[in-house]
Amino acid sequence: MTRYAPPSSEEIIAAARRLGMTLSTDAAAMFARYGAALEFAYRRVEALDEHLPQPKPSERAFTWPAPEENRFGAWLVKSSIKRGVAGKLGGKRIALKDTIAVAGLPLTDGTDFLDHVPAFDATIVDRVLAAGGEIAGKAVCEFLSYSSGSHTAVTGLVENPIKRGYGAGGSSSGSAALVAAGEVDMAIGGDQAGSIRIPAAHCGLYGLKPTFGRVPYAGVVSSEFVIDHLGPITASVVDNALLLECIAGVDPFDPRTAGTPPPDDYSSVLGRSIARLSIAVINESFGHGSSQSDVDATVRRASAEFARLGATVQDISLPSHRDGLAIWLVFAMEGYFSNLIRGNGFGGNHDGLQWSGLNAAIARWRDNPNQLPPNLKLGMLMGEDAGERYRRHYYVKAMNLVRRLRDAYDYALTQHDLLLMPTVPAKARPLPPADASPESVIDLAFENIDNTCPFNLTHHPALTLPCGMADGCPIGLMLVAKPFAEATLYMAAYAFEQSVDWRGGASGE
Repeated sequence: MTRYAPPSSEEIIAAARRLGMTLSTDAAAMFARYGAALEFAYRRVEALDEHLPQPKPSERAFTWPAPEENRFGAWLVKSSIKRGVAGKLGGKRIALKDTIAVAGLPLTDGTDFLDHVPAFDATIVDRVLAAGGEIAGKAVCEFLSYSSGSHTAVTGLVENPIKRGYGAGGSSSGSAALVAAGEVDMAIGGDQAGSIRIPAAHCGLYGLKPTFGRVPYAGVVSSEFVIDHLGPITASVVDNALLLECIAGVDPFDPRTAGTPPPDDYSSVLGRSIARLSIAVINESFGHGSSQSDVDATVRRASAEFARLGATVQDISLPSHRDGLAIWLVFAMEGYFSNLIRGNGFGGNHDGLQWSGLNAAIARWRDNPNQLPPNLKLGMLMGEDAGERYRRHYYVKAMNLVRRLRDAYDYALTQHDLLLMPTVPAKARPLPPADASPESVIDLAFENIDNTCPFNLTHHPALTLPCGMADGCPIGLMLVAKPFAEATLYMAAYAFEQSVDWRGGASGE
């Protein structure tokens, strides 16, 4: 247990030095006296109950899978946690990204230093169990969830079950791989730049980043408060809609959810005609520097299928879309660093669930910072440098620019029901060798977020669905809707799913 001790004069001087202050011996002694007078407050807080979610059984059975049980490197641990109640998720086995608290199971966030076992369940875990679902285990994720590839977790590479030897995408790499391999029925991933949608696209799955606040984030490792999202990864639209119904809704532990409307009966819209939908194909979402021509062409062809189904499909220009990546990178470099690294996962300034045990565990990165992967070092160095040299000017300006970006999408969505684009510009890449250069690790970690990351900033819901194959790799198409219009996403995606065999073309061909 942490025990507070008031600072000595020497410790006050050391703190002042870190803040760039110069104190005399007398001044340090004066501040130390005031510090001693404040000891009562710290001791009282020590004594009070922390008011965390209801503790769960401290001993829950789990196993570390043997290599032969972990063909794709996607499992962290396996379990079978359920309540034996009837519900919408009865008979469904669900894997959880290893950022989500499950009482009694280890939580590592893809690292070797975050040795933490929560004593409580995240809100979404409680909701899955209450709906009759089974928690089948924890899925591997990328090191501190800081990669769009599947090559940085300390447990090793996560392989794509659809294209062996290739990456599964990240950072919810294991979540997607387990669903694609048929080892679980559903998974829940986290998404700060596309970390649900990218692996879902690479693995031929449906992955939803819901509207900000639609799904509670309480009890989950936070990367940056305003871009944190949780959502379902599934092999069908039906399962995706079903899982969202069960995990969405207001949570008193998470201020993100305050004022959000109740979740819809998403399953009820499946099968409705999309003849009255207007879909805008965003020209600026194609032809990125990293775009592959077969990906662009496949998504273009798939967009025509919506027209065949009766929707109005129109190309539009939305120049602001190309600014999204730059705004996200500037914001996220400093934001991730401030919240996850400097703030140990809890940057403050909100009254939601704070998690002191995890906070202390994340701080252990300082014990061996030289062992961090190069992509994370890059983010930390850029965040530290820009934050100090420019006094967070670019971070603040980027946050202001988000409003302009949001306004551009909102205006387009007054003219159309949905926006359409490639989920990722390129197909899955071959997994890197064990001796991959730092440059290769960095490049693989930051690619493919061009079209996904803007919507983490603007908070619009976005769903990836498989729309074709090239060179044995799935290709994803992304639909974006008005805030809290997930039902429209599901309606359109279901119509497409029923019409198209994405592995081989339209079902009527």
